[in-house]
Amino acid sequence: MNNLEPLLEVEGLIKHFPVRRNLFGRISGQVHAVDGISFTIGEGETLGLVGESGCGKSTAGRAILRLIEPTAGTIRLEGQRIDRLSAAALRSIRRRMQIVSQDPYASLNPRMRVADIVAEPLRNFGIVSGCALRQQVAELFRRVGLRPEQMDHHVHEFSGGQRQRIGIARALALNPGLIVCDEPVSALDVSVQAQIINLLTDLQAEFGLSYLFIAHDLAVVEHISHRIAVMYLGRIVELADKRDLFQTPLHPYTRSLQSAVPVLDPAFRRRRVEVSGEVPSPIHRPPGCHFHLRCPIAEPRCRIEDPNLREILPGHWAACHLSTKLAVSPPPAPPILPGTDKVEP
Repeated sequence: MNNLEPLLEVEGLIKHFPVRRNLFGRISGQVHAVDGISFTIGEGETLGLVGESGCGKSTAGRAILRLIEPTAGTIRLEGQRIDRLSAAALRSIRRRMQIVSQDPYASLNPRMRVADIVAEPLRNFGIVSGCALRQQVAELFRRVGLRPEQMDHHVHEFSGGQRQRIGIARALALNPGLIVCDEPVSALDVSVQAQIINLLTDLQAEFGLSYLFIAHDLAVVEHISHRIAVMYLGRIVELADKRDLFQTPLHPYTRSLQSAVPVLDPAFRRRRVEVSGEVPSPIHRPPGCHFHLRCPIAEPRCRIEDPNLREILPGHWAACHLSTKLAVSPPPAPPILPGTDKVEP
């Protein structure tokens, strides 16, 4: 699904959580949080993973990093399979994959000085120590837009955007190849979101980083991603280059997300794609297409046949029985506009 040399390869990733009914721990069902997703991320590429809350985005990211154990599937980083590695064997691999968490208020230890927070990965792996360690931490601070004079402060002395910069500095410390960005700007003000996105873009260009950028906002993902995967109820329902996804969305759920993105031009009248009802339970999933209960164009076969993710157009994958029809139907919103990679604060 990707022409770039793959850094990360995920195939058939599944994560189920058991539902226990009583004090004796009898399992009465499974929460299908991630239900067989597959994708690749090339070297220096950003894949945006988009979907509403509860669709399994963050669970997928944490399963890829082995912060939680996947139920099934294969995960390869730089060609090496990591889903079956022991904790001891995985330790050296962890240097190549890091995470930037959603909440900068909760992901940093308030008892530690921020210099120690950023230095902790370097100490854990014995990479550098003493004066050289402090110099390296100071350089990381400068690289993410913080002053080295702030290194001895505590977390509560920083704003939300500054805290997220500290989290990014910590993720950069071990020179990773892959960083999972788990909704890194959703807890920040809009102007600060733009600054963090621009910082991530600059760091990617400088260090050749690959990102799995998890978000629920298509407008945010548009600015940083090369390709976008749309998730619904634990599955990827569409995957394409971002320009193709915006110009020719091939899944009704993608169209509903796109139609909800605000347009700055007041003269433009958007054709809304309305969806009804609530997201089905990940424990009791509906038969057929999981989206058919809310889909405005569902047909009888959608209630019975579960569509596979298949390539409808070159490099454009969708899991919908009606994708061929949607390929010749105009999208509900204008395509993305060409322009600079920078986001205006």
